[in-house]
Amino acid sequence: MRIHLRAGEKVFLNGAVISFDQKTTLNLLNDVRFLLGSYVLQVEETTTPLRQLYFTIQDALISPIGDAASLCQYTTIMGLIRRAISNIDIHEGLDLIEDQVSRKRYFDALKTLRKLFAIEESILNGEQGCTERDRLEEIANVAA
Repeated sequence: MRIHLRAGEKVFLNGAVISFDQKTTLNLLNDVRFLLGSYVLQVEETTTPLRQLYFTIQDALISPIGDAASLCQYTTIMGLIRRAISNIDIHEGLDLIEDQVSRKRYFDALKTLRKLFAIEESILNGEQGCTERDRLEEIANVAA
């Protein structure tokens, strides 16, 4: 696999953070877990349940040694979200994410989650009912 990086761009490679001073191409010659810096969510950005779920999957991807603990936390947050909301689009997305995680397709799960952020935001803004918003806010506070 070949990865093209801009100067200063970061890549997380088997738990290590790598950055280059100049534009470069990185050739990966064997299986490796990696995530480009632009897809990394910082802990202070985990302000909603779906973002917290994203963070646990991200951690499993970039920290292969600790992926069991991350996936345990993922399971807990996933269950809380499923019980808290009834939005069909989110549930369909969560079904897909569970399939992707079960097959260790963590990056695909992250991409699917990113698409759900807008729906979650509309719920949290009260556009889809206060009950679901309240339950999501409660999960965000518990899981933080």
